Amino acid sequence: LITEIQTIPEKVEKILEDKERLQWFAAKFANIRDAFFIGRGIDYAVSLEGSLKMKEISYIHSEAYASGELKHGTISLIEPGTLVVALGTYTPLFPVITDAKYDDIWLKSCVEALGEEMAPAAAEALKAACNGTIYGQEAVEAFGDGSNGAQFDCLFINGVSNITFDGKTISGTDENGKTVFSHEYAYAGKLSLGGMMDGLLYETADADAGEFRYFLMMPDPPATTYHLEFRYGSNVEDLAKYNEGPYAYWLAAGFPADADEELIQKVITLFCEENLAEMKADDAA
Repeated sequence: LITEIQTIPEKVEKILEDKERLQWFAAKFANIRDAFFIGRGIDYAVSLEGSLKMKEISYIHSEAYASGELKHGTISLIEPGTLVVALGTYTPLFPVITDAKYDDIWLKSCVEALGEEMAPAAAEALKAACNGTIYGQEAVEAFGDGSNGAQFDCLFINGVSNITFDGKTISGTDENGKTVFSHEYAYAGKLSLGGMMDGLLYETADADAGEFRYFLMMPDPPATTYHLEFRYGSNVEDLAKYNEGPYAYWLAAGFPADADEELIQKVITLFCEENLAEMKADDAA
């Protein structure tokens, strides 16, 4: 905690260096009458503080809500011109949704698609496919080109346990809450992941970013898929290869850090529906 406090002056200086952008945003929203700050888990605490500062400095009406509570009546207060500031912290998806307590949801989804006889094996296969524990050269040696099957490691790598997306800033902390990286990113163009899908590439100008220089975000938004998929690393060419190089068979999957049971059920059901549909199509072909 003391180490993090000591970094505050440096972080404040970095924010002030971007004063032109801040002035642009201030001018854009200077005449708003209401503002809402939303976030999950620790982001809700940050939202509370942000909302308080908005009221203290600008005398503009502002409220903070946990993201899941916004839909319970509060959303009716949002109208054109209302400022909504959303914060998002993500944790690895698959350790959450493959917990044994959710086995019934996996099984039910597979029964609906394949029938009771095939469902148990299908559910276990789906869970195993994205619960890999190796990536890079070790995975290449184990799985080759993937033609005979493979497992994807979908965890966060390089010591990161949680990742927060906050506007242009992406930051990550370890299991003890200590900051591993924090940089501002700018859009750098589209990048195909092995020809399977086109992602959006973001790059930071910070010279010390190392393995966090680039973020490759997959196109499906969390509003429809309930999670995020992405890669990060130091080399664009390597990030574009899914079964070769230092990032082979790795694609991080992030889930809201304080997701409720309803969201967990939704993401499991969608994951089963999409992947079983692909399996059926492949079998038909």
